Formats: sequence, structure tokens, C-alpha cells
Amino acid sequence: MSRESTILFDAPGPRALRRQRRFGVATAVALAVLLGLAVHRFADSGQLSADKWREFGGWPVWRFLLTGAWYSLLAAAGAAAIAGPLGLLLAVGRLSANRVVRWAAGAYIEVMRTVPVLLLIYLTLFALPTYGLDLSLYWKLVAPLSLSTAASAAEVFRAGLLSLERGQGDAGLAVGLTRGQTMRLILLPQALRRVVPSLISKAIDLIKDTSLGYIVSYYELLFSGQVYATYSHLLIQTYLVVAAIYLVVNAGLSKAGRVLERTGPRRRLGGVGPWRAGPGADPAGAAFTLAKRR
Repeated sequence: MSRESTILFDAPGPRALRRQRRFGVATAVALAVLLGLAVHRFADSGQLSADKWREFGGWPVWRFLLTGAWYSLLAAAGAAAIAGPLGLLLAVGRLSANRVVRWAAGAYIEVMRTVPVLLLIYLTLFALPTYGLDLSLYWKLVAPLSLSTAASAAEVFRAGLLSLERGQGDAGLAVGLTRGQTMRLILLPQALRRVVPSLISKAIDLIKDTSLGYIVSYYELLFSGQVYATYSHLLIQTYLVVAAIYLVVNAGLSKAGRVLERTGPRRRLGGVGPWRAGPGADPAGAAFTLAKRR
């Protein structure tokens, strides 16, 4: 087990591993039984008959649903593009030596983590137009998701920074780097690599949260499924297909996250040469070399 995977907990021993395996097998068996019962019920009610699935053999239906999936991904990408940098800025602000900056970042994070995303969407939908700010349907969904996700992403980034050994930052300061350079060149690369799994989990949650777009009539995957189910009267079949699309998209994102976690980010410190932020790396030595070249 890698060092990054044991930051927040101790590596399990042989007994714990055996218990985990038994629990995993029991969970898999229980899920298989539940799935079998569900399929049996669907078959008894005729929901699995070929006539009810024939509509999904044509491209027009899939094009309609996949267009909704595309717009879901666009909304999630827009929210992630805003929430990621904003969350990183908030995390650094919450660790700032400046009391005002630290208090402001902490207040934002705590408030936005408390307020439901649904309430933020309602505020964007009903409150902002009364003050003359009527956003497009896209931004009525993306703006609330960005503000809420940034707060939770900030805590992920902060946890990654706090997991680093204190000597990392002290070494940077000792060789003459400023706090900003120490954060940018030494701490952030390592912290970002450590929090990749948590960030992928947040991205998956963000894709699922785009289903709230139906509130503002934004055309996303779940909304397209609702429209087609109403039109075709194939409620169960449509939602099963929609669930399968969500599953494929999120599974692909999880796979990409695992690949990214294995490869890890690589950076070049002022021409010092390739440096990977991870076990065995010597960021303090790289920082010392960089400080001498300055």
C-alpha cells in the first residue's frame, strides 16, 4: 500500500484484511440477490418484454438521451473549471497567516457547506432576477454548483496540504523561498497528487448534481429522460437507460482518476530537471537548487 493511501488511516493488518474480504464477499452476494429479485419482479410485470425495449433499438432515442448527457457534462465541466481554482484559493486562504483572509475563507467555506445546493439554485432562479440579474439557463445551474462545490473542494485541498510533513515548508523557507514560492513549488504539487481520488469523487458528485437542472429547465440527462418517459410512457425502461449512461460516464471518470493517480503530475522546477511530487521525491533539495539559481 502506497504512502499516499495511508495518510488518513493506518494500513490494515492481516485480520483486518480478512474481515474486509469477508465483508466485501457478503456485500456482493447481497447485492446480487437484490438485483436478481428486482429482475424477477420486472420480468413478472412484463417490463422486460421485447416490445417495451424496441424503442431503444433506434438511434433517434439514443441521440436524444446522449444529447442530454452531453449537456450534463458541459455543466459539470463549467462548474469544475470555476470550483477547482476557487476551492484551491480558499484552501490557501484558510491556511494563510493573515487573520482576516483566514477568517473570510473559513466563513465562506462553512456557510456554503451548510447551505443546500437546491436553495442556491432557487436563489439564482427567483432572487437574482428581482435585482436585475437574470442569468441564462446554463449559468442558473452552473453558478450555484460552482459556489457549493468550491467550498467542499477547498476542504479537500486543505486536507492534502495539512497531510504533508511540516519540514517540507520549513525547508523551503530555510533556503530563502517566500511563503508563496514554498506553497507553489513544494507543497501544492505534492498535495494535489495526494487528493486526486477525493477530487475524482467530487467530480462524480458534480455530474450527479447536474440532475438538479430540471428545476431551471436546463436540458441535461435526467431532464431528457423525464421528457422521453412522458412521451413514450416507458418510465422504467427510460430511467434504467439513463442510469446506465450515468454509470458508464462515472465509471470512465473513475478509471481516468486511477490512471492519473498512478502516473502522478510531473513538474520542472526552474530547469532543475524532472521532479515528481511523491514518495522518494526531494522537494526541499529541488527548492535549494532553485534558490541558488535565483
